[in-house]
Amino acid sequence: MQLKIKDLKFTKYIYKTSLVVMAILSNNLMLSQNNLSIDDGKKKIDGVAAVVGDFLVLDSDIDKQFDQLKASGISTDDMTRCQVFGKLLEDKLYQHHAIQDSIVVNNEEIQSFVDQQVDAFAKQIGSMDKLISYYNKNSEQELRNEMFELNKSSELAKKMQEKIIEEIEVTPEEVRQFFNSIPVDDRPLFNTELKVAQIVVIPQTTQEEKKKVIEKLEQFKADVVDNGASFTTKAVLYTEDYASRKNGGKYTLNRKKPQMDRTYREVAFSLQEGEISDPFETDFGFFIILLEKVRGQEYDVRSILLRPKINSSEISAAKNKLENARQRIVDGEISFADAALEVSDQVETKYDGGQLINPETQDYNFELTKMDPELYSQIEKLKDGEVSIVLQDEDRMNPVKFKLLSVTDRTDEHVANFANDYLKIQSLTLQNKKLKEIEKWQNLKIEDTYIKIANEHRDCIFFGNWLKN
Repeated sequence: MQLKIKDLKFTKYIYKTSLVVMAILSNNLMLSQNNLSIDDGKKKIDGVAAVVGDFLVLDSDIDKQFDQLKASGISTDDMTRCQVFGKLLEDKLYQHHAIQDSIVVNNEEIQSFVDQQVDAFAKQIGSMDKLISYYNKNSEQELRNEMFELNKSSELAKKMQEKIIEEIEVTPEEVRQFFNSIPVDDRPLFNTELKVAQIVVIPQTTQEEKKKVIEKLEQFKADVVDNGASFTTKAVLYTEDYASRKNGGKYTLNRKKPQMDRTYREVAFSLQEGEISDPFETDFGFFIILLEKVRGQEYDVRSILLRPKINSSEISAAKNKLENARQRIVDGEISFADAALEVSDQVETKYDGGQLINPETQDYNFELTKMDPELYSQIEKLKDGEVSIVLQDEDRMNPVKFKLLSVTDRTDEHVANFANDYLKIQSLTLQNKKLKEIEKWQNLKIEDTYIKIANEHRDCIFFGNWLKN
């Protein structure tokens, strides 16, 4: 949440808290400890800025971290080399103890993420060759290998941080005490927030189109089983799950971690190794799944997704249905909430007046300055209680859908109030408690870990006792 703070001391506190939370939730790239440069055919070790346990922080890592932040669109104008260096020290401390604590990461998931990441970067910059040149690498594989190591290091650090604070909770009394500890003149300002409701109507496909998709998936299965065709190749060529197409439809599922559609998981976990499922329907469309390998709680699967086509008559019928509902709301025949219950196809919102839930805060409030740009553009001119025109949209499950939007409530910018802003204050209290637990862990581990800071960096002022003075 965006805060406007009146006091520098409190600003520093919120800034530190935000850094910790960002570090916990972020999957940004960390920098490798193994960078080497070549000089006249001889291997020359880059200047070592610090040693943290089994890891090195190089002088060039600090420069590369600045470059990475800039490439991510983050301003570095107010950042010093000492601040960035201190962050790198923390990262290496987490990574070192993640290994000591036998924390493991899923290499295949990381590789899948890297492949998507590199492809997206290449598309953004214009071509793979330009991306390779930008990162000063000799080949695409060299770039992918380095990105893999960076992301693996990042994931280790993230999992270590999550482990430190995984059981942290706050009580209502702790929230009250935290709020009361903030001087009245220093309490934060919360930005304008809106509550938004929507009604969604999704064009329905015909049974005939569903039958076509099922028959096609059955043909794929028969070709693999009877003729030895490659399931992976068919996934690359035909699946409409574009996130997994490049990897031949591959996913790794874990019995202990809810991933994918529930029906998808149930089918996958019911298969034997090498078995291919019959076609089955989910909210995303129709799948067939091949179970490749079971590794304890992890299941390596490949799948092919096909979606039934929607013809123009179904699309027109859906739009007309929503147009009629809008007119009834405007004419005062029915409330927006009752219309949502009557016609909306979105189960998550129709029984709650169409109210949208903010995915970040898990409540109904959307901060105006942090609202999704597309959603903001659709409601910015609406007055409270006004209904939008019928809007066409799409999502992962539906190539076409129609919706109405309405702003149901608005809270203007105001100074934090315990009764009205309890959830936000609770969140700040929890962040503060997590920060203290992180600081406590860092202080203990810094004392227990071999750390050596190069002389040229010993003038830095750190949050932690990295110099062991």
